[in-house]
Amino acid sequence: MKKIKIVETVLRDAQQSLIATRMTTEEMIPILEKIDAAGFYSIEMWGGATFDSALRFLNEDPWDRLRKIRNRIKHTKLQMLLRGQNLVGYRHYSNDVVTEFIKRAVDNGIDIIRVFDALNDFENIETSIIAGKKAGAHVQGAIAYTISPVHTVETYIDLAKELISLGVDSICIKDMAGLLTPFMAAKIVKEIKKITNLPLDIHSHCTTGLASMSYLKAIETGADIVDTAISPFSMGTSQPSTESIVSALKNTEFDTGLDLRALREIARYFTPIREKYIKNGILDPMILSVDINTLTYQIPGGMLSNLISQLKKMGKMDKFKAVLEEIPRVRKDFGYPPLVTPMSQIVGTQSVLNVITGERYKVVPEEVKDYIRGAYGKPPIKISEEIIKKIIGKKDLQKESPQDLSKLELSNAKNAIKEYILQEEDVLTYALFPETALSFFKLREAKRYGIDSSLIIENDGVISYPV
Repeated sequence: MKKIKIVETVLRDAQQSLIATRMTTEEMIPILEKIDAAGFYSIEMWGGATFDSALRFLNEDPWDRLRKIRNRIKHTKLQMLLRGQNLVGYRHYSNDVVTEFIKRAVDNGIDIIRVFDALNDFENIETSIIAGKKAGAHVQGAIAYTISPVHTVETYIDLAKELISLGVDSICIKDMAGLLTPFMAAKIVKEIKKITNLPLDIHSHCTTGLASMSYLKAIETGADIVDTAISPFSMGTSQPSTESIVSALKNTEFDTGLDLRALREIARYFTPIREKYIKNGILDPMILSVDINTLTYQIPGGMLSNLISQLKKMGKMDKFKAVLEEIPRVRKDFGYPPLVTPMSQIVGTQSVLNVITGERYKVVPEEVKDYIRGAYGKPPIKISEEIIKKIIGKKDLQKESPQDLSKLELSNAKNAIKEYILQEEDVLTYALFPETALSFFKLREAKRYGIDSSLIIENDGVISYPV
């Protein structure tokens, strides 16, 4: 009998996918002990967009959230998502920042680090793997799944071999858009299991309606772990329902051993929280349905909602279909990158600009130029010289990334905020998100000294005290 392990995602990816990571720590705390007692393999509760969102939208210290959850979760592993050299941000950070961030994450309570690179360029995750293992964490190497003319079963087997050579403790197939079909899942799992005994985790989203079926086929062919979300925060752009997967496997050779009564109690707690976010408009019921555009254009649900938001702000929703059709063309031009952060933003923004301006690559953001220069790593296939010349005016890609990852960013960050430091983690927060962190620190100071935060002046996103 093979007991399938469950990663519960409600505190991170589920709420990130459905309510833009707006769930507060205070909303999480009352149910944590019951989640801990449910018997999950791990609880994904940190990393991804939670770090940025806590600071930017909730006025919360993400490190404090980690510590509060760790203090209440005594028996279950805590898991986070890390974007390799991007950490939880949107650019490559220097090696000293990466190493220190991972050390502090583990010191504050993280047990499992799932690390991936948006381009599956594993040079971008080597430092993270080394740092994670040195800190004593279980390091899970993730492969970003996508579909293109250059992505085959053999592609994913080769990527798995590369992860094995890097010394990861487990492997994850990370299907961010719900594109993994049941029979492709079976093929990939079967082939990976031929080359390794490492635990294999399958992560998908229900955007296309395929994920639950893909999970079952993956389990039948050897997957060890699947990611699910408690039912009120499941389905749509989130993961399959925890209760549904547990029920499907009950009394089979794959029985999870989880108690459905305990899961129902957890679900009852989250139901009114879900209703709250529906009422305030953050959770749009539309994203809970199957989105056929994802199958046609391979666009993850979060990317789709961002595109709609961009076009609405511009008053250009009439260009929506044209943008959808442009995205696969831009993706092809860019070497078929998987559409996951930050590549989803890079491809999406360029597609919008191409359509709105009426001329392809007439306007090109700096992030796109950096990608073409190689700042984000190697694309799955080489970008044509024609596209390179059109975007950056050069025939050849730079051999090296324009960023020096050996430089020391931490000392500069520490000097910049020395008057605000209350914990060593503050230096990392500032190194990752300077402007957002500074605003947060000033609001924190106001609260500490009893200053009415409404008296704090904001100019161009920078908060300061009135003179």
